[in-house]
Amino acid sequence: MDFKNYMEVLVEEKMDEVLDQYPDCCKCESCRRDIAVIALNHLHPRYVSTEKGQIFARIQEMNMQSEIEVLRQLMEAVEIVSAHPHHGA
Repeated sequence: MDFKNYMEVLVEEKMDEVLDQYPDCCKCESCRRDIAVIALNHLHPRYVSTEKGQIFARIQEMNMQSEIEVLRQLMEAVEIVSAHPHHGA
């Protein structure tokens, strides 16, 4: 059985757009992963299991409120990770 949380895809797609607004934020793989995890933990999952489900999720993504929420959660996650990076630990 194959399924995926479509919010993971959306967070990955929006990550660079948000990080571009934070030139002092570390962009190493560890910090990027922490940012994604923090954001995803605050977003409602949207699981899809078929190509048709992925198309439906993409249509739902076009909902401006969903995009705003993803961007907001990513920005908050960047602030948290910037204040407490774990890549050196």
